Amino acid sequence: MTQIDLIPVKPTTAIIGEDDTEVARRRGRSLWFRLLVNDRVATAAACVLGLVILTAVLGPLLVGDLATRIDLDNSNQAPFTLSHGWANVLGTDPLGRSMLARLIVACRTTLSVAIPAVVISAVVGSAIGMWAGFHRGWRETVAMRVADVIMSFPSLLLAVVVLYVFSPSAANIVAVLAITRIPVYLRTARAESAELASRVFVDAARTFGAKATSIIGSHVLPILLTVATLDFCYVMLAESSLSFLGIGIQPPDVSWGLMVAQGRTYLHSAWWLSFFPGLAIVITTVSATILAAWARIATDPAQRWRLTVPQRQLSSFTKTGRALR
Repeated sequence: MTQIDLIPVKPTTAIIGEDDTEVARRRGRSLWFRLLVNDRVATAAACVLGLVILTAVLGPLLVGDLATRIDLDNSNQAPFTLSHGWANVLGTDPLGRSMLARLIVACRTTLSVAIPAVVISAVVGSAIGMWAGFHRGWRETVAMRVADVIMSFPSLLLAVVVLYVFSPSAANIVAVLAITRIPVYLRTARAESAELASRVFVDAARTFGAKATSIIGSHVLPILLTVATLDFCYVMLAESSLSFLGIGIQPPDVSWGLMVAQGRTYLHSAWWLSFFPGLAIVITTVSATILAAWARIATDPAQRWRLTVPQRQLSSFTKTGRALR
């Protein structure tokens, strides 16, 4: 028996790397979770967004027909009282409908417009931008000229004109908002892909057989994810603005922006009609903005260390650094 025969050999699964891949995936998930937990503000924002999504998915099933049930005897009831039941804890509208139930149903309507618009614009714009930025040439020229044409019109003004000409339905709102937001992702993806294509490590990775899609995806997609999170705030505010102007979601459907528009004539006598849907819009957009800021730091290897240090130690470290200066 030679000395080579005495060398221990790992099992086949270890050589193939299946177990190592699974362990790496688990470590990656736990890493993202730890990064999120270390930032208490981002954790709170993620919890708020999770609650909003659960409300949009399960809320209308729980409230049933409370959002459309008319009770003129209880019209414009003040909030924060249980004398008329738990459903009227946030008050009622001029027709006696529950404000809480209408907020829950409007949450689904608002997200059903904002999320598809962001997803469509992100997928189309990112694909075209990465394709144009990585291959350059005439592809880049054509893509950028199309983006310039779309961006030459103010997005909200273009949406107003299109929805005024056509019927203001949810599908048309999604289509208009998605088209007007495509240049945001197209220009971002084009710039990042063009800058990435000139890197030395990209040439080395392509030499070893790595595909261009995998190289671009692993470096550009995290940036586009942050842009999409911020763009979600803009799209939701745009939908609310269109509904407030009367060319967005139309009755009998209801959205947060439409609720604000319907309650503006009662601001002196029934302030809660516009206050609570406006508060829901503000809380959701602020939470998405905070989570986008966290995602920008978490996806940046040069800044990720800030999330691995507890906030108290990070603040004391920052103060110490300022004192040394």
